[in-house]
Amino acid sequence: MDFFHRLFAGVTCRRAAWPLVVAILYLPAEAVVAQKGELLTLPDAIARTLAQNPQLAVFPLQRKKLAGAARTAALRPAFDFRFETERKHFGGDEPDEAPDPEDAAANELELVVALSSVIELGGKRQMRVDVVSAQLDVLIAEEQARALDLLGEVIRRYTQVLAAEELVVLAKEKVSLARETLKMVSERVIAAASPVSERMRAESTLAKAVLAEQSEQSMLVYRKYALSALWGQPEQAFDVDARALYRFAPGASFEELYARAQENPAIARFASEERLRASQLRLVQANSSPDLGWYAGVLVNRAVDETTALAGFNLPLFTAKRNRGALISATAELEAVALRRKAALLQLYPQLYLAVSNRKQALDTVFTLQDSVIPNLRQALGEVERSYRHGRDSYLDLIAAREALIGAERARIEAARSVLLFGAEIEQLTAGPLGPLGLESRQ
Repeated sequence: MDFFHRLFAGVTCRRAAWPLVVAILYLPAEAVVAQKGELLTLPDAIARTLAQNPQLAVFPLQRKKLAGAARTAALRPAFDFRFETERKHFGGDEPDEAPDPEDAAANELELVVALSSVIELGGKRQMRVDVVSAQLDVLIAEEQARALDLLGEVIRRYTQVLAAEELVVLAKEKVSLARETLKMVSERVIAAASPVSERMRAESTLAKAVLAEQSEQSMLVYRKYALSALWGQPEQAFDVDARALYRFAPGASFEELYARAQENPAIARFASEERLRASQLRLVQANSSPDLGWYAGVLVNRAVDETTALAGFNLPLFTAKRNRGALISATAELEAVALRRKAALLQLYPQLYLAVSNRKQALDTVFTLQDSVIPNLRQALGEVERSYRHGRDSYLDLIAAREALIGAERARIEAARSVLLFGAEIEQLTAGPLGPLGLESRQ
């Protein structure tokens, strides 16, 4: 796991983090090579997101906050300085205001100068430092988990852009087929081999295909805006290599993936939180030990030229009894962390299994469509077109053959998108590459 630790260290400092991120959370689109112009690769998108997304910008501020808390926690008890003066004046006529017969002074001035503080018992200072240190561990785990979620979102949105590019290409192909169909129908109508209604339907089909292309273009613009919004600069003036949609990485076995998933930041965070709760519990236990207060000083009486030393201690009573409620709460919070971790692991298993099985199903769909279904439908369309020109097949047969081909190609795009999206989910759950560790080849 040292490699993953270096990844998260890079994410934490947010400098040169994306090469490590891409090495682990790679989409097969990592094969896209940066070219001149405005071609946006996945590493580019990740680098911009890590550098500029505000979700990660808050963590350095929180680390500064904890650094201040650590300095405060390490402070020793403060010293209190006490200065007190009392002046007694005996000048009245009342008997109770008369001076002491043994005291010849008509005015008496007393000064008290004292210093006091607390002696912390039970190692409270070190316990406070340990709590802040554990809070920092939890913050780092949260930053790693947030970065992993953010990187997964980058991959998902980048995949959506790839799929949108392919859907635009498919929509243009559909328009081209509709134009060819209209041309063939018009030729048959002129030759009185087909009714005029067929040409009207072909014109309507072309119009709908043009509208569909415009809709896909709009969706592509939206997908690009959604991607670039992750680094705070919504724009769509960039291109991607849509061929990356069909580059699939080999996958590891479910058992290996599940073993990795149990160590991902979302699960590892519970270990950090458990250490935090344990530190807080120890601090609460230490608070059951009373702190010993002390003071030392002098009392000066100028009237009789007398100086008296003052010293004393004070010890609160029943501190452990008064702290029992806080101890019960801290113990319950520590036990709750283990239960939440167990619940998260129980939820992780079916979630990962569903992602792995769905990815495999989507892969099978892509290979079946591109290896057999689409070639057969393309060949069948050619036969239907030739038959239509010779009057052996009807217009409906021609439309059905073209719609079947377009539908299969669209299904291939959707299945390829699902492969990459499920792959991104698996990588996010496992915080590692989709394939076996150490495997460098790409399918």
